[in-house]
Amino acid sequence: MLIYLHGFNSSPGSHKAQVLKRYMEERGLGDQYCCPALPHLPERAIAVVEADIAKHPRESVTLIGSSLGGFYSTYLAERHDLRAVLINPAVYPHEGLRAYLGAQRNLHTHQQYELTEEHLHQWERLCLPSVRARRYLLLAETGDEVLDYREAIEKYRDARQIVIAGGDHSLASFPEHIPLILEFAGLAKA
Repeated sequence: MLIYLHGFNSSPGSHKAQVLKRYMEERGLGDQYCCPALPHLPERAIAVVEADIAKHPRESVTLIGSSLGGFYSTYLAERHDLRAVLINPAVYPHEGLRAYLGAQRNLHTHQQYELTEEHLHQWERLCLPSVRARRYLLLAETGDEVLDYREAIEKYRDARQIVIAGGDHSLASFPEHIPLILEFAGLAKA
């Protein structure tokens, strides 16, 4: 089971979520894909994903998280002993998203909300100082205009890493990595 966690102000309607969903459906793996709509409050987002994790045998679950979803995937992978694929992950959202305090709007659902200090405090509480590298596959592009890819390279330094020169925060090369993602998740061979 692949559980895809979208990024900040995104949704299951995001480009990568839809590309992955179509890819899996075309190969008869649609029942092995889930992408929950994550609430904007971090602790609620974690609870939503934990409810999905609980529906499946732990050893069958692989998280795949993009940006803020990568941050959540890290927390959940460590907490529940899961594998995780991280796509240009946020490493310190409690620092990086401080500049966005105030009115927010989801890019897909158009839901409006206020990003507050409480969001930052919740992210800080979820931030782990170290990780067990064997459980991760990191996909990063050096041209990420939103996050400093070097933070992810450092935090996941002992994990399997695919670092692509150029690109952007959306991981422009994402479709070509899907076979590797499915292999890592134990769903197919690359």
